[in-house]
Amino acid sequence: MQYEPISVFDMLKIGVGPSSSHTLGPWRAAERFINELKAQDRLSKVTHLKVLLYGSLAKTGIGHGTDIAVQLGLCGFDPVTFDVEQITPSINKIAQTEQLVLAGEHEITFTPSKDIEFLFTETLPYHSNGLSFLASFVNGDSIAETYYSIGGGFVKKKVKLWWLTLLLAYLFRSMMQMTC
Repeated sequence: MQYEPISVFDMLKIGVGPSSSHTLGPWRAAERFINELKAQDRLSKVTHLKVLLYGSLAKTGIGHGTDIAVQLGLCGFDPVTFDVEQITPSINKIAQTEQLVLAGEHEITFTPSKDIEFLFTETLPYHSNGLSFLASFVNGDSIAETYYSIGGGFVKKKVKLWWLTLLLAYLFRSMMQMTC
């Protein structure tokens, strides 16, 4: 695992909502997803995008502004420099026009009430603050990328938990051992 030193300024952040895990993290995840599409030269080929919010992000998402943060991140706005006075007009415009301009470059049809799903009863295995982006492309291909907002605005991409499967397979020999 790569060592990444952080300072107190990395941990204490001013954000757009009451919880950096529920706003800044998802905003950064959306930015990261869009930047990955740009790096792969696929941004201009996106025809549809769906966002799935899991666990804690789904349960408190509307109250904490997770849906708002994700939309602004997909638009390519920077949470550090974005004018907070523009949050409501930007979100209202997306809802009214049902259009989202990915990274400020590529316009797609996007209906927040349909294209952002709050999966209240589903939690992903790695962390309770999970979100997935599902993108469809002009050629019929599609991708899904999952991110986790792990606190303080930090984001981790989906991790493979192959070791957990092995551990659980060999940790218990019977149901009786699991209940003791």
